[in-house]
Amino acid sequence: MTREKQTKGARGEESAAGFLRVQGYRILERNYRCPLGEVDIIARDGNTVVFVEVKTRTSERFGTPQAAIGPQKQKRMTAIALYYLKGQGWLGAPARFDVAAVSLHEGRETVTLFRNAFDAVEI
Repeated sequence: MTREKQTKGARGEESAAGFLRVQGYRILERNYRCPLGEVDIIARDGNTVVFVEVKTRTSERFGTPQAAIGPQKQKRMTAIALYYLKGQGWLGAPARFDVAAVSLHEGRETVTLFRNAFDAVEI
């Protein structure tokens, strides 16, 4: 990954985290890594554990940010979520998957949150 992409991604994640805090989410983890992969943000929205994938784009030339969460990514996020919940002793807790789409265009940042963006995928 190029340094420019890393910088853009980090900026998008920071914007998304700030947006989520304003929406009342409590950030539990950022860039959570485990043997199964990585999730950008894990948060609490009330009693619900939320696994948030952040997608940042400077244009929609290759599609919208939220369209980049395909079946393989959904399957991986499901596995990571189960791993995390089990590790915390929260397997019975309500959980969901959100996507934070961050658009960086002409110096402006726009965050659009897609709550419950997809259901857990059978793994």
